[in-house]
Amino acid sequence: MRVDGILNVDKPEGKTSFYVVARLKRVTGEKHVGHAGTLDPIATGVLPVCLGQATRVAQFISNGSKTYSAQIELGTTTDTYDREGKIIERADWAGVTRQQVEETLSSFRGVIDQIPPAFSALKQDGRRFYSIARAGSVPELKPRRVEISRLELTDCGLPVIQVELECSKGTYVRSLAHDIGRQLGCGAHLKNLRRLKCGMFSVQNALPLEQIEDALSKGVLGTILYPVDSPLSHLKAVVISRENELDIRHGCPLPAGEDEPVSGEYRRAYDADGKFLAILHFVAEKRLWHPQKVFSI
Repeated sequence: MRVDGILNVDKPEGKTSFYVVARLKRVTGEKHVGHAGTLDPIATGVLPVCLGQATRVAQFISNGSKTYSAQIELGTTTDTYDREGKIIERADWAGVTRQQVEETLSSFRGVIDQIPPAFSALKQDGRRFYSIARAGSVPELKPRRVEISRLELTDCGLPVIQVELECSKGTYVRSLAHDIGRQLGCGAHLKNLRRLKCGMFSVQNALPLEQIEDALSKGVLGTILYPVDSPLSHLKAVVISRENELDIRHGCPLPAGEDEPVSGEYRRAYDADGKFLAILHFVAEKRLWHPQKVFSI
């Protein structure tokens, strides 16, 4: 059975994102399945899973902003920056006040340079950071520019604080927890994490795996499956004439019309019957719309 669409999964705690993908691949029978935006095993919440041709729009989901609710425990530092890691330092947190926490959080709002955790899936010379770290070596940790557009203290039951944040792609909440603890002078680690939003997908509409499998068994998977083009609603839509549709399907570019597209702009294209046809990419130098991805749905 061919399945094209996106599932908004509420990932359970203790399971990897790969586990969720493998399980859905097995129960749906769809060969092409992938997630958009990895969640660590301790994390729960929104994990968009793309099936069939929807795997080709995954980048447009993962490139979007994400919202999290995070519990951070002060006074204990771990090597993985979360509660699953080995404790490497303990420090007294008793002198920390709510005002100090608020002031510390304010310093992380906006565009910042963040150093990723040694235990992460980033690569160095073809090897994952976590493989290097588990072998007893330290990977080359270079700061990466990320943006934390919102960071609010939602609960302050010291030594545990709870924050809600909205951030860009590439932000490690584990690193944020570690850096907050370091700035407060007592160390910290990420205790719990729940993703509330990933692009257009929100936790209010996320479904547990069991409910998704129940819908599949009842033959109503389509009622919870988001269309392939749903993550592209922020792109301008264009309708391709029947005359030009064949060119698009064959990968041939189309000349720009009377409007003035921005260089590098993307648009979603539909055929004359309203079916999703392609993602077009504008190349300003040639004033041509190139069909970057073509779909047959």
